[in-house]
Amino acid sequence: MREMKDSGIEWIGEIPRHWEVHPVYTYFGERKNKNKLGKESNLLSLSYGRIIRKDINTNNGLLPESFNTYNIVEAGDIIIRPTDLQNDKRSLRTGLVKERGIITSAYIDLYPIKKLDSRYFHFLLHTYDVMKVFYNMGNGVRQGLNYSEFSHLMVFEPSYNEQIAIANYLDDKIKEVDIVINQKQDQLSVLEQYKKSLIYEYVTGKKEVEMKDSGIEWIGEIPRHWEVHPVYTYFGERKNKNKLGKESNLLSLSYGRIIRKDINTNNGLLPESFNTYNIVEAGDIIIRPTDLQNDKRSLRTGLVKERGIITSAYIDLYPIKKLDSRYFHFLLHTYDVMKVFYNMGNGVRQGLNYSEFSHLMVFEPSYNEQIAIANYLDDKIKEVDIVINQKQDQLSVLEQYKKSLIYEYVTGKKEVPNQ
Repeated sequence: MREMKDSGIEWIGEIPRHWEVHPVYTYFGERKNKNKLGKESNLLSLSYGRIIRKDINTNNGLLPESFNTYNIVEAGDIIIRPTDLQNDKRSLRTGLVKERGIITSAYIDLYPIKKLDSRYFHFLLHTYDVMKVFYNMGNGVRQGLNYSEFSHLMVFEPSYNEQIAIANYLDDKIKEVDIVINQKQDQLSVLEQYKKSLIYEYVTGKKEVEMKDSGIEWIGEIPRHWEVHPVYTYFGERKNKNKLGKESNLLSLSYGRIIRKDINTNNGLLPESFNTYNIVEAGDIIIRPTDLQNDKRSLRTGLVKERGIITSAYIDLYPIKKLDSRYFHFLLHTYDVMKVFYNMGNGVRQGLNYSEFSHLMVFEPSYNEQIAIANYLDDKIKEVDIVINQKQDQLSVLEQYKKSLIYEYVTGKKEVPNQ
């Protein structure tokens, strides 16, 4: 057991006695080497904690016309994304550069000014990031940092040989963990795709024998006896404001499900009054019709299972004839996954209102078929979701293990075996 001392950093606690503690500026300067002549074309980007290559010729509207203001970075540099600290839902603000290239000058580019292993310091700063240390350093409207502010952050320094040993050990162990994580993620992708395919096959009647053209290009054929009509044939728009504020069962659309929220939680995201919220009823279908241009993950539909209130920014569809709302929710979820809503939006926020949405063509099995399909999908999806939740729990354990592994070794709580 090696001797330890107080690091002077509250959330770190003790570190090995011989490790030194100094500000970032002791180890790293800020590289500001603009690509003024535009000669460097190896475009790099910080993505999910890794520095990756991007195609400089891709014209997807997110890249600038000129890269002359970008910074030229070198292998061994550490990149810090110092902006929007208030939106720090997932801390992956650090990346280790492994090749010469260019990157946006919105990032801080740290380069070593003494003999050190950048890998070790990247692991260390990643741990700071995960522990939300950067979050409390930001200032201004965007809660941003500059090098001058960041450089006063206190970090610690093992011997050079220890840095190498720790970095080598973590590189190897994390590769092993990442292999298992990737396998679990692949399994999750297969399960999610199976769930989508299952819903699609049954809500579109692909399992039936006699078919006809639905008149909807991306659907193709549906059972011959199914009817095709606009949404307004089946659903009206419920606009029942909570004017007196008597209804307090606050509901929210979250990841494709309608869930309860604590109406008394004061986290800055809830309004002072819920009088403008809509009262919804069991069997209603909620559609989130805003920001269609940011449709990275389509989960814009939810089935209401209890009376409550929900933001009036959503469309609340209520059945105006005898039908099984579960079936139509599964159907609209499929439309959502197929990005059908995406092409319907208009305006700056690419939003929809009920009048526009209600002209969407949908199809109607018999009432008994709706019930049978909805019952079957409810049962099958429960089975699949159990497996998905198990895989997600396993992923969470692995991700937590990886964070703990890095923390234990970069802070000296554990010593590399056979060092």
